[in-house]
Amino acid sequence: MDRVCWPYFDPEYENLSLRINPPRVSIDNATCRDCTLIKVDSVNKTGILLEVVQVLTDLDLVISKAYISSDGGWFMDVFHVIDQQGNKVTDSRTIEHIEKALGPKGHTVATDGMKAWSGKRVGVHSIGDHTAIELIGRDRPGLLSEISAVLTNLHCNVVAAEVWTHNMRVASVIYVNDETTGCVVEDPIRLSAMEEQLKNILRGCEDDGKAARTSFSMGFTHVDRRLHQMMFAARDYEDDGVIEDKSYAPAFRPIITVERCEDKGYSVLNVRCKDRPKLLFDIVCTLTDMQYVVFHASISSSGPYALQEYYIRHMDGCTLDTEGEKQRVIKCLEAAIRRRVCEGLSFEICARDRVGLLSEVTRIFRENGLTVTRAGVTTVGEKAMNVFYVREASGNPVDMKTIEALRKQIGHNMMLNVKKVPASAEAPVSTGWGKTSLFFGSLFERFLA
Repeated sequence: MDRVCWPYFDPEYENLSLRINPPRVSIDNATCRDCTLIKVDSVNKTGILLEVVQVLTDLDLVISKAYISSDGGWFMDVFHVIDQQGNKVTDSRTIEHIEKALGPKGHTVATDGMKAWSGKRVGVHSIGDHTAIELIGRDRPGLLSEISAVLTNLHCNVVAAEVWTHNMRVASVIYVNDETTGCVVEDPIRLSAMEEQLKNILRGCEDDGKAARTSFSMGFTHVDRRLHQMMFAARDYEDDGVIEDKSYAPAFRPIITVERCEDKGYSVLNVRCKDRPKLLFDIVCTLTDMQYVVFHASISSSGPYALQEYYIRHMDGCTLDTEGEKQRVIKCLEAAIRRRVCEGLSFEICARDRVGLLSEVTRIFRENGLTVTRAGVTTVGEKAMNVFYVREASGNPVDMKTIEALRKQIGHNMMLNVKKVPASAEAPVSTGWGKTSLFFGSLFERFLA
């Protein structure tokens, strides 16, 4: 029998283009008076636009304008950015991070498939010895309180969490470790018990239990991207009898259209909506996960509104030709835009980190008739920094008596700051691991004093 000889394929061949033509990053503070220009030139590859936007978003930079072109084999983008205070990006550490993350070193593929630069990621390896728990299901008042109580009873400490709700669905990524050892929970019996108890809680929200899902993640997906994927999997973009949240002002509803560019063979996607931080990330993330490629785009802001135009095709080269496909893209993008929008009250809480803290705080909310619509939980050293967006379970505004009752119950061992969130405002949750979010600064400093 003749021996079959297969040609040798160098596994590094696909990285050859990046080696010959490494990415170039230019940070320009001279051209524009009121913003910093970040220019990125690189060999084009799948998902590169999302990677770039993700880096800028993780640094809490505001992208006011952008011009994107990736037709052919080259990727050329220009971003107009400012920091959270509306100033140019002048911090040397931030500039160095951008250059490293988007430059040649940032595009070196590590042996485990992760990028060499760090970001907010789901998985035990991203923030130390922690287990990441993913939860998807129908939302209801008191759900977060029940989930955190289960984790406390199982002697797990919640060190970080992100919770999103939209259209009566909930998606959450919760990082826990062992109460005694402070290490990852590895006991299969304990993990099985945890999974079963959490599933039982989520099944309580379902008619048939099919939509409730619990998993222990060991992957490396960016947290915000993973939450978008989980909400998409929960089909929060569909109106399947779920009562839509009427508090979302009609004047701020996204206006999304899909047209065909006959000359170039693109589908042209236009988005007009209230501008907010991370809007570009949310849209690009959704398009990428729906297997659409952005070839050209123009992003701008006009007063309180964002105007975004994308020239896209599906990964198979096809345009959006059927009305059903167009409507599906429109619904999914509208859901992605609205997931971060919260209104009501925000409760910012700083306290000494301890097992059961999240359970205690969410129990107090539940006992006072409040429901959590979004939450961000993180720890810095021995300090817990949490922000909760809440409203009355009945839908009515939270009255002052309830707020005062909460202050008394939370006690003097926690710092509490209550803010009213304007209607249709983006929830300013920013819980990047290892750094204090900007809006938390003054409260955190008072707690340390």
